[in-house]
Amino acid sequence: MKTCDYLVIGGGIVGLTTALELKKRHRNAKIVVLEKEKELALHGSGRNSGVLHAGFYYAADSLRARFTRDGNARWKQFVLERGLKINPCGKLVVAKNEQEVEGLYELKRRGDVNGVETYLISLEEAKKIEPRVKSTQMVLWSPSTATVDPRECMAAVASDCQSEGIEIRLDSPYQGRRGNDVIAPQDVYSAGFVVNAAGLHADRVAHDFGVGLRYRILPFKGLYVYGSEPAGSLKTNIYPVPDLRSTFLGVHFTVTVDGQAKIGPTAIPAFWRENYQGLKGFDALEALSILRDEAILFFRNDFNFRGIALEEIKKYSQAYLVSQASALLEGVKPENYRTWGRPGIRAQLYDHQDKRLVMDFMIEGNHQGLHVLNAISPAWTAAMPFAEYVADRAEQLQGGQEVGSGRA
Repeated sequence: MKTCDYLVIGGGIVGLTTALELKKRHRNAKIVVLEKEKELALHGSGRNSGVLHAGFYYAADSLRARFTRDGNARWKQFVLERGLKINPCGKLVVAKNEQEVEGLYELKRRGDVNGVETYLISLEEAKKIEPRVKSTQMVLWSPSTATVDPRECMAAVASDCQSEGIEIRLDSPYQGRRGNDVIAPQDVYSAGFVVNAAGLHADRVAHDFGVGLRYRILPFKGLYVYGSEPAGSLKTNIYPVPDLRSTFLGVHFTVTVDGQAKIGPTAIPAFWRENYQGLKGFDALEALSILRDEAILFFRNDFNFRGIALEEIKKYSQAYLVSQASALLEGVKPENYRTWGRPGIRAQLYDHQDKRLVMDFMIEGNHQGLHVLNAISPAWTAAMPFAEYVADRAEQLQGGQEVGSGRA
């Protein structure tokens, strides 16, 4: 039996930044992070696009709006202080037709309300930023959007954790509860307070604690296809006007931290949580549960799931994916986009009572622990201020009780 004040389940970016924030507030607390893999950043925190979003997409009353704006600035400060790579390339959002022009105005309005720097510029002005860009009438310019290397950043955050005395236990998956204790393969932990930041598996952990029973994770597979043009051939990220009723931003061009262009991502319904490639990570019971939910959604067509699924499956074709992206940029040649990147899986929370996708960050808990049920995109950008929010809620649930004796 091992004891600790805080036990964080999940060593992704949300788990590590939350552990750091708790340590900042409780210097004498013993904090342990359980990570199921043998190394960090093997899932969403190492497979995301690397884009530091600006925060103009989201409704002003959402947690995403506040945390994305502040998180963008925090990450930039972090990478500057540590000498990490960053590409301050910005983002152009384009309208593919007259109907989408109104969407540009709405994004500008949201950016203004959220305190995010954006500009509506003419197509001629946009071409000074990226000569090949295509749009109708005008373009939205976001100068604060940037890209970083997620795995490099994760290594730096993990180094900060270790410097602060936070214990990161690799190869230590959550296996269940025994009373108030948490079982891992090598040890049983008696924790004062548990923070569940298990990402794709957050719902399963929460249900063990009797929390969030109306919610389940639906996994969506994200694929990018990389371009072979020389680094720097594309100057900035280029996105379409999204359907703001959806949680997905549509196929776009991303410029990586090294200046390479990629097209994507897809949002293909996955059949199990770690359905990256082949049958790796296959779990029959899990797959049956997820397929059941997806089948019900397909036939009921809640939130246009059928349309999303049928459209996204087409994107397994590189030619189709490239054709979609060619509406945003001149001179896009299919022969220049032949290399698939590492697949990612987006953990999207589904409310099976109300039959809807949860569109904002969501956490629930009790005196035993706090569960990050929906660390929705752009959780990477938002991680640092979101960690402060999680720590605030943890302290509220603990009733302001001081920790630091091995048990809260």
